[in-house]
Amino acid sequence: GITLAGQFNSASSFGYKNRIINGAMVIDQRNAGASVTRASSTSGYSLDRWNISNLTGGTYTAQQSTDVPTNAGFSYSLKATVTVADTSITTTENAAFFQPIEGYNIADLRFGYSNASSVTLSFWVKSTVTGTFSCCLTNSDNSRANPQSFTINSSNTWEQKTITFAGDTSGTWLTTNGIGLFVYVWLAAGPTYQGSTGWNGSSIYAITGQANAMSTIGNVFAITGVQLEKGSTATSFDYRPYGTELALCQRYFEKSYNIGTVAGTSTNTNKGSYVTATGNTFWRWTQNYKVSKRENATFTIYSTTGASGNVRLNNASDLAVTTEDAGENAIAIYVSRNATVGDFFWWQWTASAEL
Repeated sequence: GITLAGQFNSASSFGYKNRIINGAMVIDQRNAGASVTRASSTSGYSLDRWNISNLTGGTYTAQQSTDVPTNAGFSYSLKATVTVADTSITTTENAAFFQPIEGYNIADLRFGYSNASSVTLSFWVKSTVTGTFSCCLTNSDNSRANPQSFTINSSNTWEQKTITFAGDTSGTWLTTNGIGLFVYVWLAAGPTYQGSTGWNGSSIYAITGQANAMSTIGNVFAITGVQLEKGSTATSFDYRPYGTELALCQRYFEKSYNIGTVAGTSTNTNKGSYVTATGNTFWRWTQNYKVSKRENATFTIYSTTGASGNVRLNNASDLAVTTEDAGENAIAIYVSRNATVGDFFWWQWTASAEL
């Protein structure tokens, strides 16, 4: 027989070893590559599964970019460019790229128990500002945190980083469909949040001396190839098929539009349609999702003209509708109208169950 012992990293070689979704930055359902502005005190999703936040006095734009490390196997990065500088990061100011990971996907790490597993974070990063930067793992309410440092050695140069975190034997770590684990990469973090490496319950999320990527207009900060895996060794990036990665993203956000079409765009492509066979005063039908959502989804309907909260009636006018019975797999659409035989309704939609 063939002996395979010693040929694999047993913690990371089988199944979906990368707990990060869209770590290669290939899926951008919301913005289709368009830039998103993060002004002071704002946050929200940009590329799928990636939240970008800015609690500084500056502003940055972020978008899917083809600026990637040479010959590393990646086509896209998540890239921020500073448009309004904050030269001095004070107290609790901060800016970050971060991803919340669902509890079901980290249960085997056994965080909160005496046998908690170590995990390793690896990624490629490019920054105009050099020096000490921080990444951090936290639990759902940020009451447990482990900041670790990495160094940007050369300005505007892609560098690969690897950081191993000891498993946390304390705290509460959700293993349900809530947030099990946050992964942060800090562009900036104020002194209130800075301290030493290692697990703490004292709101220390970054390393003392954290650099300020927001310091000058035109500064760039970009990442790609982000992988979080079980064990103390970084292995090769988990390249999943595009369709598989898209489906993983759609558990949290899905749309009827083509991938390259932003929600709210006027288009008939992929529209839903319903044709009345009899006259009636109201109509009710079901919109099914392609992928089951993490929880009952927040549904937004659009007319094919792009008007939110509407369907397109007979391709002639927009008609306001209501929705009801939202679930993980479908939602009901309700139209109140004295319809006649042959009336038809067109619509587009998004469904969100983000963490």
